[in-house]
Amino acid sequence: MIRDEIAGLVAQALAAAQADGAVPSFAAPAVQVEHPARAEHGDFSANLPLRIQGLARMKAVDVAEALRARVPANPAVGAVRVAPPGFLNFHLDPAWVAAQAGAIAEAGARFGTLDRGRGRRVQVEYVSANPTGPVHVGNGRGAAIGSTLALVLRAAGYDVEQEYYVNDAGTQIAVFARTLYARYQQLFGRDVPIPEDGYPGDYMREIAEAIRADHGDAFLRPLGAEADPALGDEGMRRMLTQIEADLATIGVRYDRWFSERSLRIEGGPYERALALLREGGHVVEREGAVWFASSQLGESKDNVLIRSDGVPTYFASDVAYHYDKFITRGFDRVIDIWGADHQGHVSRVKAAVGAVGGDPAALDVLLYQLVTLRRGAEVVPLSKRAGEIVTLRDVVAEVGTDAARFFFLTPSAGSTMEFDLELAQRRSDENPVYYVQYAHARIASVLARAAEQRLSAAGARTELLTHDAEQLLLRRLLLLPEVVGSVVESLETQQLPAYAQSLAQAFHGFYTLCRVITDDAELTRARLLLLQATQAVLASTLGLMGISAPDHM
Repeated sequence: MIRDEIAGLVAQALAAAQADGAVPSFAAPAVQVEHPARAEHGDFSANLPLRIQGLARMKAVDVAEALRARVPANPAVGAVRVAPPGFLNFHLDPAWVAAQAGAIAEAGARFGTLDRGRGRRVQVEYVSANPTGPVHVGNGRGAAIGSTLALVLRAAGYDVEQEYYVNDAGTQIAVFARTLYARYQQLFGRDVPIPEDGYPGDYMREIAEAIRADHGDAFLRPLGAEADPALGDEGMRRMLTQIEADLATIGVRYDRWFSERSLRIEGGPYERALALLREGGHVVEREGAVWFASSQLGESKDNVLIRSDGVPTYFASDVAYHYDKFITRGFDRVIDIWGADHQGHVSRVKAAVGAVGGDPAALDVLLYQLVTLRRGAEVVPLSKRAGEIVTLRDVVAEVGTDAARFFFLTPSAGSTMEFDLELAQRRSDENPVYYVQYAHARIASVLARAAEQRLSAAGARTELLTHDAEQLLLRRLLLLPEVVGSVVESLETQQLPAYAQSLAQAFHGFYTLCRVITDDAELTRARLLLLQATQAVLASTLGLMGISAPDHM
């Protein structure tokens, strides 16, 4: 990654300046390298002189001059300049930049991959909605973010496992079972209302009809009797099958579906985690309930683990679940992706992770905000009728998998998003996913035409790639490893669609200004090589988002 190389050059320059007395000796902070806001300031900029001027007891601009004079030679660097009040600005060498077309094309799909993870095990758990209804459009946002993070982490060298936590225990599951039995009885002519707190959507009737079609009246009991527990289990199995199919429409497939019930088997994670909390003095009993003494760990209040009626809380299950993640299965890093309404839950789960022997710093919780649907200026209600929501399947059926994923990923997770269904279907440059995919398809068309004319990039002279549009495109291509590394560090997946659009813009600009197949055979070969490199990076970037890279549009 060229940015890391630049940071290394700055660190070496400081060491050299301190060694010969030009800058006093002291322990310096890590070098930070950014991209200047203005192109004339170079490709990369380091603000280290500003950060250490107090330690050096020198003006920042004097520190910068001392470092500039000692930056080691590097083929990638064409010039190093000092800019007030004390920035070190690096300008890449155009010949080196041009040569990267060959390196990127040769690397192909490997370009942009990193060894940052070195095989460390990461679990990404996302969606995990209660299996009491179809996946709604809001869950789709978490699905796109979670699966994209998994793809990026794998590209960065991590061993990634994707997981769906199935809340198959607790109050909502009992309500689901009662609702299903009411619907099931209605199919046999019984005048039975659904529970007041039940699920009124038509999907419950559809599940009941499917069960009757397969099993007849096998689950019917005398009027007034409680439902057969097997009916609820059968309904949940079918609901999970539907959820799995709905998520598959957006390209999501899990490595594991983890049952909450499995936490509570005898001698299982729930018992072991609770025992550890007791041994560590993290449990108190009052008001007939069992509490996690989280206030002793810096939380504002204690949290109930077991209610006075003896029923464990959802929080107790979360403690056991994270004990299983960190201690039983030994993940090095855990990423939970939750809706923003779980914000108040984050700190207490981190506290519990530490209390059961895990590392709270190894738990990242990413919260995403709500989704609003629009068609142009018109807001689309998320509830179509009583009990019926706009499902993820509805949205994907209307706009397609690629557009759905791209649009879900475009805003930052922490901001509310407006999903314009009309824009997502538009086949024009206004539609960002179409704009990016069209760049890939346009390249494929040119390369196919070149092949028909028996033209190739073999023996290309990259030094011919000197046009401003060529150089800009190459500089955009070089950013992919940096973007991958940044997403791993920040978990901000919106960087990928932003980069994809920036790259597509640079390509379309190049294509407008620079004819690829020309009467100049040498220039044609060089530009075909540049197209191959661009195609590879576009395909990789789209692939990291779980989006296809079409050859035809």
